[in-house]
Amino acid sequence: MWIFIILDNEYFYHYDGKNGGQAGLLDLLKRALKKTYTKTPDISRNGQAVTITFTDFIVDVVPAFDRKGGGYLIPNSISQSWLSTDPKKHIEIWTAENQAHNGDLVPLIKMMKRWNKMINNYFMSFHLEVMILQTLYQVKITDYASGVRYFFDKARYYGTKQNPDPAGYKGDVGAYLNTQQKIANAVSRIETAYKRALKAEDYAVRYQNENAIDMWRQVFGNYFPSYG
Repeated sequence: MWIFIILDNEYFYHYDGKNGGQAGLLDLLKRALKKTYTKTPDISRNGQAVTITFTDFIVDVVPAFDRKGGGYLIPNSISQSWLSTDPKKHIEIWTAENQAHNGDLVPLIKMMKRWNKMINNYFMSFHLEVMILQTLYQVKITDYASGVRYFFDKARYYGTKQNPDPAGYKGDVGAYLNTQQKIANAVSRIETAYKRALKAEDYAVRYQNENAIDMWRQVFGNYFPSYG
């Protein structure tokens, strides 16, 4: 889950190229959130947001500024630059794609976010959504098992490439994975999930349902119902 906070432009000018830049802006937001959520297990800065880790869910809080010509500017603390984006267009795009997938895309996205939680939220939520959109574009989701396996299969490739904002703005939404080691770690996590999905499907074909469910639970944890 992510939340957009539209800030007054005075903060943009205060942190644009000075006072710690985009990282300084995110640190300011982190301090403000810590004053409000004093008992929250973890509040940390990442590439483009401040992540609040509650006991049962995680929220990425993204500071943003109105952009001339439409959309918004958000900070990229890794490259110390501003990224253009537009959540309203994102909603339109994902709604259209979900309809094209007969309503199966959104549930699959929720499943993949549960997997992401199992790997300690290695991927930023929006980056994961964009990769799902890329991998399943014009692909029919016949069932969730094959849809999940297909995503993991193709994500091994997309996880190594730039993932542009689907609203048409420049910039890589996966830029926070800014070293070869981080990219390799991302692909390794996807590869592990892909192999488990393959095994789960194979068990199901051979009517070994208990083994299939156990394998899916290794991917999704307790989110996936236990056998029996």
